[in-house]
Amino acid sequence: MIKDEKRRELEAEIRVQVDELMRQELKNLKLAVNRERELPPRVGKKKEGPRKKKGSRGGKDKDLTSDRTIESLYRELVEQGLVIPPLKVNLADFIGDYCFLGTSLRQVSVEPMPSLLDVRQLVTLYGILPLGSATVHEKAPLVKSLLLAGPAGVGKKMLVHAICTETGANLFNLSAANIAGKYPGKVGLQMLLHVVFKVARELQPSVVWIEDTEKTFYKRVPNTERSMDPKRLKKQLPRVLKLLNPEDRVLIVGTTRRPFDAELQSFCKVYQKIILVPRPDYASRYVLWKEVIARHQGVVTSALNLSCLAKVTDGFTQGDIVQVVQRVLTERRLRQQGRRPLTAAEFTAALTSMDPVYQEEEDCFKDWYAKTPLGRRRAQALSKRADREEKARKGL
Repeated sequence: MIKDEKRRELEAEIRVQVDELMRQELKNLKLAVNRERELPPRVGKKKEGPRKKKGSRGGKDKDLTSDRTIESLYRELVEQGLVIPPLKVNLADFIGDYCFLGTSLRQVSVEPMPSLLDVRQLVTLYGILPLGSATVHEKAPLVKSLLLAGPAGVGKKMLVHAICTETGANLFNLSAANIAGKYPGKVGLQMLLHVVFKVARELQPSVVWIEDTEKTFYKRVPNTERSMDPKRLKKQLPRVLKLLNPEDRVLIVGTTRRPFDAELQSFCKVYQKIILVPRPDYASRYVLWKEVIARHQGVVTSALNLSCLAKVTDGFTQGDIVQVVQRVLTERRLRQQGRRPLTAAEFTAALTSMDPVYQEEEDCFKDWYAKTPLGRRRAQALSKRADREEKARKGL
């Protein structure tokens, strides 16, 4: 009976894998048939020079690698370091709590920074659900690009890897530092983007990650970075977004810790949605200390004042807290917990070598977001809401 039950389970798993292989084989056959059908018209349209340039901006991209298989292109991207393995982290590892003060601030027309729980919810709505389910992707509003902005250490990179882990997506790295010196020249850049997005479409869901994306849209390139030509993708990214079809489960995710260094207009043309990732507030810091210590095999007792730790670490990021816990909870210290419980002083001593994120830096992100089209629309909506409430009060 056990063998029969396990056999049915195994058959169901094998059936899923076989169905996936058959779908991939059917896609390859359709591509081959379509390629053969498209060859005769291309030969006849060679005389139309100007019209060909106009057509190149449409929804179809010219296939520069029609003679190569997806496997060979994927292997090339792996060898060039453009396809990287995502870290095995879940969205639940992005620990945080809801900010109940935000509702009170909005009642007096003050827009607060989103809480960490808000960030997790937005990443789920814009990234994980549309990429993980073709049905959700078809019915949900189309989001082709997403920007995560916040200070260093708040978990932007972790969120990118969490999206890939939760959806099983391939991760392509098109950061300025990663593509420096690869596929040189204008023709090489065209080939780079063609290969990356061709493989991303065929092996969807896919995430195209651009770390420190403000470098692609620099107002002024620093002298130390001129050699790597960080603005290579500036003109090409808007064109690539137009070539992505609604059925393509491909998401471009940019992460930045200095968005104010970029040209605002061209920056906002590429990224449709912007999520500000803040430093943790008191409630999130309290939950962070408790969860991170427990995950590193620490024992929380009455001798460890978590409330004090959460209060003292105002301004420190999630990454700082994780580093401090890893530094304090060595193997030797873990063995000593039975006779010497953990105290808050041990963790606060390890914080002295770290710099917190001050309120002024967080305000810079809020001011920058207020200048973006999304920020202006949100401000207008808040002002209209405040006017309606004021009129309602006067009417009463």
